[in-house]
Amino acid sequence: MAGPEPSDDGVSQHRRRRFDVRVVPHRRRSPFRLRDWRMRTKLVTVLVIPSVAFLVLAGVQTHTLVGRTTALGDFARQVGIGREIVALVHQLQQERDRAAGELGELRRGGAGGDRDAAVMVLKPLQGATDQALRDLRRAAEPLADADASWRVAYSEVLEAYDQVAYIRAAIPPAVLGSDTILSNYHRAVDALLRLLAEPSPGEDRPALSDAVLRYVQLARVKELSSRVRAQLYEAARAGRYGVEDQVVLTDLRAQQLTALGAFRVVATAEQVRRYDETSVDQAFQAATRLEEQSLPTGVAAPTVLPAPQWWAAGEQRQELLRRIEASVLDDAVRQADEASATQLRSTLLVVGSILTVLLVALLISVLVGRSIARSMRLLRGQALRIAQLELPDALDRLRTVTGGVPAIEVAPAVVRSLDEIGELAEAFVAVHRSAVNVAVEQATTRRNVNAMFVNLARRSQVLVERQLELLDDLEREESDPDQLENLFKLDHLAARMRRNDDSLLVLAGSESTRRWNRPVGLGAMLLAASAEIEQYQRVRHGAVADLHVVGHAVGELVHVLAELLENATSFSRPDTVVAVTARAEGAGAVIEISDQGLGMSPAALAEANAVLATPPAADVAAVERMGLFVVSHLAARLGVEVRLDGGEDGLVARVRLPGDLLAEAPAPTRMLTASAGGAAWDGGPPPGELPVAGRPPVWGGGRPARELPAAGRSDLPPRQARSVPVRAEDVLAPARPPASTGGGWWSRQGPAPGPAPQTSPTPPAVPVTGGTNERGLPVRVPMAQLSTVTRPGRPEQPAVRHDPDPEAVGGMLSRLYSGVRRAEAEDTTEISTPPGGVRTEGGQR
Repeated sequence: MAGPEPSDDGVSQHRRRRFDVRVVPHRRRSPFRLRDWRMRTKLVTVLVIPSVAFLVLAGVQTHTLVGRTTALGDFARQVGIGREIVALVHQLQQERDRAAGELGELRRGGAGGDRDAAVMVLKPLQGATDQALRDLRRAAEPLADADASWRVAYSEVLEAYDQVAYIRAAIPPAVLGSDTILSNYHRAVDALLRLLAEPSPGEDRPALSDAVLRYVQLARVKELSSRVRAQLYEAARAGRYGVEDQVVLTDLRAQQLTALGAFRVVATAEQVRRYDETSVDQAFQAATRLEEQSLPTGVAAPTVLPAPQWWAAGEQRQELLRRIEASVLDDAVRQADEASATQLRSTLLVVGSILTVLLVALLISVLVGRSIARSMRLLRGQALRIAQLELPDALDRLRTVTGGVPAIEVAPAVVRSLDEIGELAEAFVAVHRSAVNVAVEQATTRRNVNAMFVNLARRSQVLVERQLELLDDLEREESDPDQLENLFKLDHLAARMRRNDDSLLVLAGSESTRRWNRPVGLGAMLLAASAEIEQYQRVRHGAVADLHVVGHAVGELVHVLAELLENATSFSRPDTVVAVTARAEGAGAVIEISDQGLGMSPAALAEANAVLATPPAADVAAVERMGLFVVSHLAARLGVEVRLDGGEDGLVARVRLPGDLLAEAPAPTRMLTASAGGAAWDGGPPPGELPVAGRPPVWGGGRPARELPAAGRSDLPPRQARSVPVRAEDVLAPARPPASTGGGWWSRQGPAPGPAPQTSPTPPAVPVTGGTNERGLPVRVPMAQLSTVTRPGRPEQPAVRHDPDPEAVGGMLSRLYSGVRRAEAEDTTEISTPPGGVRTEGGQR
């Protein structure tokens, strides 16, 4: 049947599949045509017969039988290698028991013992043991891929035998104790017995498990009998028993009786009979009677057996036990081989039956499957086209629509058959049509919600602008410094509210109403962005390139920079600063904002950069992270690249401006210095010097604003001036005469240029004050000193002059000096100074 075709390129593969889509003409159902059969009939014919035949016979029987056959084959091979294992065990027992006797003889003779005789006696036994090990290695080669437990046990056998080969050299010198030397032989024999018991046929084969247990228990009986022989032979050669020999012999005899009882429990009646016949043999009985003489009776000491007689009797008994062990092992090997052969025949028979049934099922499935394949291929092609092209394109059109919602046509089903596949195709088209209708309704709802957002934002902007105008009037008329500072804070909060309204417009997909029709300097734009955040005092402007930005992009770029500065100041300590620099890079410019804040984890940084690179859709998450959402959308709208990078102590936000957003410097519309006639006033800010957030302006070459001389002093240490919030329009909009009737700084037409003043009058020599307040400080007359500069169109009104009283002036200056000293004690440590420095009355910098 037709299935998915592999392809590396999903789009090109889908384009190839589009040619497979054909329209089947509508016709009547025919019972003789396979394509018109009901889906139930096709499924029964195609799926039931091959599925039942394959799953029941092939899936269950083949897998189970092959697994059982493999397991039984491995089991039979592991049981068969038991012959080599028991042969190695027998040779190790012979070598160990003989070595125990030689050690007893060497211990009895002391330094004068015949070591060469011991070597001559043990060397043939050691050679036979090595040959038995080589036979075991050769027999274990086919089991290299056996189960892990058997391979681990086999590796333990090899390690233990290496210790035996190493300890052999210590027997003739008798430099080590008998227990130390013989313990290595004990470990090797125990490892071989564990390997002998490793074969397992599974829990469903208890008869085979009992067969393994029989020869393992009999091998343990033989091992314990051999260890008894070694203990008694060592005592016979030494001529006496050791301190713990009787305790060890008693423990070995107890273990031997336990193992013999376990063997009798699992052994067959025939095997028990053969053992009983062996146990009544004369040689077996002779060894038993000699062993009984070594048992302690009453208060009499145990008898030391004659060494030659005991070795001959013990060797005959071990040979009888080896024969009965070999017969029991042969029974287990034969039983395992029969079980493996039977399982193999059963597996082959079942597999043959499965193949026969499967061939018949495949023949039927091919005939029915070819009918289903074409309809399924057509339906699949239409489904892929809808899922990958039509529906995503429709959703993208509805998501990006700006005007009315367009009508979207849904193509009919390409499968026109009357079976279940045709009905499924119609249902799929209905689902497609429903999805498009829902998307259209959502687009309409989203458009209405955006319209409501825009309406609310516009109304809020109007109210905020009116509030800013009212605050400007209140600031001009207020003389109390504390109250004036509160008004400045309200002014700043209103400016931030206006920025939130602009963010709401971005969320709604609309554009900001703040437009400039002339290029604006990059430095002024950075100052405007600093003025729109709460902690503007912490912003420090570094080197800024002398570049200008096109007017239509200034408002949105100020918004982007303000959001980044707000983020930098909000997530850093209040005692740190935020550095802002701007430089030219190629045809564009790069603005860097560095903070010393908390920073972000690599995962969070990557997620934020992904959002900045690809603006997300407006949702609840976007509202929770409004700044990131606004920056990403405004950057995409302007073609600006914004990226966050980890700095040394915090984050560095880089804004890359393309070359098409930069412009030539505009021609100045009005200068603050006189161009013809009259001397220029040195008390105003020079061209290009704009107020910086958190830094008092310096007027000409004189003192900073707000710094007054104190009575009785020619030079006062500078104190930090109180930072005054600066609004974006105060920085970006050029000075204009009050007679201008054009749009304000927020209008789309930009500020209307006014006529340049004819002359710039000089400020009054004596500051105009309104008396003193309760603190003894002079009361400022709003706009008294700047009225001749900032309001040239206003008619001059002569200020009332009063001849000052010398005593009153002296008292006022004394109170001013004491207030300055108190303010210096309360202010912070940082003193803001202009770039050119402040000169004292003596001319020193």
